Amino acid sequence: MHSVVVQHVPFEGPGLIAPALTAAGAEVEIVRVYQGDPLPSVADLDVLVVLGGPMGAFDGLPHLAQERALIAECVRHDRPVLGVCLGAQLLAGALGARVERGPASEVGAGTVELTPAGLSDPVLGPSGPLLPVVHWHDDTFALPEGGVLLASSDDYAHQAFRVGASYGLQFHVELDPEALKTVSPHLPEGTVIQPHVGRSIAAVGAQILDRWVKHATSR
Repeated sequence: MHSVVVQHVPFEGPGLIAPALTAAGAEVEIVRVYQGDPLPSVADLDVLVVLGGPMGAFDGLPHLAQERALIAECVRHDRPVLGVCLGAQLLAGALGARVERGPASEVGAGTVELTPAGLSDPVLGPSGPLLPVVHWHDDTFALPEGGVLLASSDDYAHQAFRVGASYGLQFHVELDPEALKTVSPHLPEGTVIQPHVGRSIAAVGAQILDRWVKHATSR
């Protein structure tokens, strides 16, 4: 099974996602679009992961339009997509939903609350009803047609959704200690995530990602 991970900036890598895929026997190819790596075609992948980044989903970068087109093709062909932060916004936008500025920056360690659909979801539900996460976003999105809302927070109603075989997570659960150390210098000034808090988030995140990989690779 061939999985493709799209990385937008050097400091936001796959973290816990890559080992979860590898443990399930999937080949992991990282496409670093910030270095000019070309995106694959939908025929050349089985699973697509789209990571975060500081840009907006509809900023004028050519690769973002190409990513939205690839995401839409994956959904049409029932290839599972996992969108994280910017990736979730790109998933929503690729399916015709509005992406816009959120009510306020939401940054740092926090939680999201699962909706009734989230509590029964096979990927997120077993870790609910409150998931510990890392927030780092200013934008939000409407739910695409057919999207099922899975999680919310006080400031952002749309934190996670599922559409078909694909998931969009506005928050981060993939940051292992090394990834958190890499990301931390780029967080807004004054934002501190204590190591023990990061480890707790990563422990739950590893379970979520293991379940997501089983969902994605058992199709």
